[in-house]
Amino acid sequence: MRRPRLYLPRPLRSDSEIAVTDDRARYLRTVLRLRPGAALVVFNGEGGEFEAEVLALDRKAVRLRIGPWHEREAESPLKIHLGLAIAKGERMDWAVQKAVELGVAAITPLLTARCNVRLEGDRSEHKRRHWQAIAVAACEQCGRNRVPETLTPQALADWLPGRRGLVLDPDGRPLAALPAPDAELSLLIGPEGGLTSEELDRARAAGFAPAALGPRILRVETAAVAALTAVQLCWGDF
Repeated sequence: MRRPRLYLPRPLRSDSEIAVTDDRARYLRTVLRLRPGAALVVFNGEGGEFEAEVLALDRKAVRLRIGPWHEREAESPLKIHLGLAIAKGERMDWAVQKAVELGVAAITPLLTARCNVRLEGDRSEHKRRHWQAIAVAACEQCGRNRVPETLTPQALADWLPGRRGLVLDPDGRPLAALPAPDAELSLLIGPEGGLTSEELDRARAAGFAPAALGPRILRVETAAVAALTAVQLCWGDF
């Protein structure tokens, strides 16, 4: 039986006991419904994972015994930084979740000319924390021991400088016809209405090669999954 996994962003050491509180404790008690003696896996994002056992539970905390550490990784050899135009609501949540499952190293939500989402004031940081929590949950589910960073949403023009990679463009070349990237790749995916001609020109000038995924126009969240899958098949670990 597959053991549940828990992300704990703190120093962890074998043969020690720790107390888990707040939302992480509630997750163990009410979602996973663990009991004393239950086995689980914990990781802190620094690489590898620890065996663990539930010692005791109460309304305030869950006590765990930390067991042996295992040097197990599930990271792609291709470090992908996804620049994704922000979609509305659950569509963006779903895209972030699947991008993490598909192996991205980092995600930057982007504001573009045709993006119909506006983030003002504290809302930008609130959404970043929300998407980061989705990334954590996706790592717990899919077996990754390093959590991709979800960066603060920013304008496309601010994200492009200093990067090279691919931009999805219906008029671009097939991935198989493009040269293999180095160990790192930036992948730019525009909004529902697509990037404007000026934005595409700016991306190409920055060093992004236009890439097509076939004759059909995909929604933002579909394009993210399709592009990441294709990239991992061509140059990653699929």
